[in-house]
Amino acid sequence: MHRERLRALAAAVLAAGLLVLSALTAQPARATVLTPSADQKPAVALSPQQAKPGAEITVTGRGWKPATLLTLLVCGQNAIGGTNSCSNESGRAVTTDAKGGFTQKLLAAAPPKPCPCVVHVATVMGDSVSVDAPFVVTGHPVADRPQPAGGGRLAVLTARLEGSSGLLNWFGSPPQRQLVFTVGNLGSAPTKDPVFQVGVSHGVFAPQWEEQQWRGSVAPGMKQQIKLPVELASGAHGDYKVQLKYGGKVLVTEPWDVGRPWGITLFWILLCVVVPAAVFRIGMAVVDKARPRLPGTIYASGRRRKAPCRPAALFHLPAPRRSPPPKPSPNGAHPPDSRPADDTGALPWFSQGTLPAAPASPPVATPASAPTPASAPTPAPPPTPAPPPASAPSTERPPSKGST
Repeated sequence: MHRERLRALAAAVLAAGLLVLSALTAQPARATVLTPSADQKPAVALSPQQAKPGAEITVTGRGWKPATLLTLLVCGQNAIGGTNSCSNESGRAVTTDAKGGFTQKLLAAAPPKPCPCVVHVATVMGDSVSVDAPFVVTGHPVADRPQPAGGGRLAVLTARLEGSSGLLNWFGSPPQRQLVFTVGNLGSAPTKDPVFQVGVSHGVFAPQWEEQQWRGSVAPGMKQQIKLPVELASGAHGDYKVQLKYGGKVLVTEPWDVGRPWGITLFWILLCVVVPAAVFRIGMAVVDKARPRLPGTIYASGRRRKAPCRPAALFHLPAPRRSPPPKPSPNGAHPPDSRPADDTGALPWFSQGTLPAAPASPPVATPASAPTPASAPTPAPPPTPAPPPASAPSTERPPSKGST
């Protein structure tokens, strides 16, 4: 009995060790991403396949790349004319899921071209992939689909872009070039009036194709130079690619580096500088006209500069008042607190042969040792002679010496 218990315990330990060993050696499961196979092509299904203008239809797709942005459009003439034959205003955009599928509602609008109509589904970024699903717009006119003339096979031998930018392009004019390429007819039949598709792409966006027909014929085994115009939108700049497609194949891819229109930037800079300056000048002129005018003020901002208003009294000023000369003291000396007379006045005129009197000499002081008798009166100072009156100069001339 004891041996059976030991055997059971050993079996349980061995089983637990095997479980732990298998858990340690097991690899973590990897997430699988479903991608469409190489032989699986994108497909589109419509429900319903016929509707009146304004009704909604359901578009279902599969086989696309995961997380791809698509556009859905209703086009006429089997979308031969590119987006010009589609109802762009009613288009929708959808992104595929992880499996490359999608489901989107679409408005059945009448395209600008007659039917046969299709629902055109194309990629927006990356490789250009498109699928057209037949669709009938009830009540829309139907016309025959144009068929390409000729049974030849064209191949592009050389290609280049010709043209340059001008002054108008520097200010935002649409850049224009010419796609010049040489084709050769490799088929056994001539190719007449071939229809090419020219597309321009910018960055990661898919090209927008536009059909252009060349008028002419290329004989078997011959080559021909063809020129097709290419034009961008106004103000376009950056790196572009010009592609040429014929018979569903891209034959030419040419890079196009478009310069930035700096004239537009310069225009906006000048506009931001000139307009505020003009508004400031106009505002200052209005303020200058509206403010009150003060007399005697010169306004430099006005057209006229008026002289200041000066009173008439300023032109006739009175003569300055002069203080009278101080009276001299009896002894002929001026008082200590007085100023000498103003000598700016007119000098006195003296008559011929007269001189002004000399000033009187001061009295001699009596020494203190010699007493003066009390009975003797103090002599009064002599009176100062009055100056002679001023007289006009004499007009008589003295007789010359030697004349008798």
